[in-house]
Amino acid sequence: MADQKATNIVWHQGAITREDRQQLNGHKGCTVWLTGLSGSGKSTIAVELEKRLLERGVRTYILDGDNIRHGLNKNLGFSPDDRTENIRRIGEVAKLFCDAGLVALTAFISPYRADRDQVRAIMQQSDFIEVFVDCPVEVCEQRDVKGLYKKARAGEIKEFTGVSAPYEAPSAPELVIETSDQSVEKSALQILTYLERQGIVPGA
Repeated sequence: MADQKATNIVWHQGAITREDRQQLNGHKGCTVWLTGLSGSGKSTIAVELEKRLLERGVRTYILDGDNIRHGLNKNLGFSPDDRTENIRRIGEVAKLFCDAGLVALTAFISPYRADRDQVRAIMQQSDFIEVFVDCPVEVCEQRDVKGLYKKARAGEIKEFTGVSAPYEAPSAPELVIETSDQSVEKSALQILTYLERQGIVPGA
């Protein structure tokens, strides 16, 4: 966890509460944290889920790994320390989204269990919904739409998760989605159904 460097700061509480915002939105806020190997389907599922949530009138936004590295985290690489800081920052952003009463969808490899657990720890209970997008590395490599596995095997990409860097699967995720033999639509519906049953978003 990053050290607090700024001093003489006090958290400023606004006049509008999270409950006020959720009542206005007509649904609760939460973070759906999709984790899994590159090519497992995280971003594709997030896009489909965002569309389905919007159709329900749910205010939602995707925080995608590649997109975030174009801006907020463009100064971070893929070393273990940089990966940890990448996830820490995203966790703080997602926490703010929860407070705003939004459903934040994150699509990050987030390979280290401790980093994901740290994000869970800074959020309110039930705000962090960990979804393990489970797909064998062999299948991810067959898809390899970005050509990353090929480059990693050739030694052109260092510290690539699943090839030259580890991935630690969740020990107790809220959901496990097996994407090697399940469609994107069914995967998104699996998450949507969970959100309905938890009373986070309204039913159809």
